[in-house]
Amino acid sequence: MFSTLKGRMAAGDESGFTLIELLVVLIIIGVLLAIAVPSYLGFKDRAQKAAAASNVRSAIPDAEAYYSDNQNYTGMNLASLQAIDKGVSGTLVVFGNATNYCMSNTQGTHIAKVLGPGGTVNDSAAAACTSATG
Repeated sequence: MFSTLKGRMAAGDESGFTLIELLVVLIIIGVLLAIAVPSYLGFKDRAQKAAAASNVRSAIPDAEAYYSDNQNYTGMNLASLQAIDKGVSGTLVVFGNATNYCMSNTQGTHIAKVLGPGGTVNDSAAAACTSATG
């Protein structure tokens, strides 16, 4: 291989890519990036929204298990839910009082929240939980 390269250099062979060919390749790469980056950002955005809702949804049975053990939600927090289920997300925000609880999770710019018991997961919440009533 080295002998071939030395032979080309000695013979003065100037074959290779022209500047125009290199520019065309750069333009093609730019077009592909212009298509790929927005798609990637859209996938990432939808994944964060789904992850936030999933984290809240999976913690609801643990909140009900806490109530079953204590007959109220007072004192319910992230540590008490993780004592019931080690799989509870560490980014979950949890508040509880005698009759209600609020759980929320933030992933990127998305917040999912549920007010319970019996509430549904709102995956378009404006703000995370600050108390047991919202």
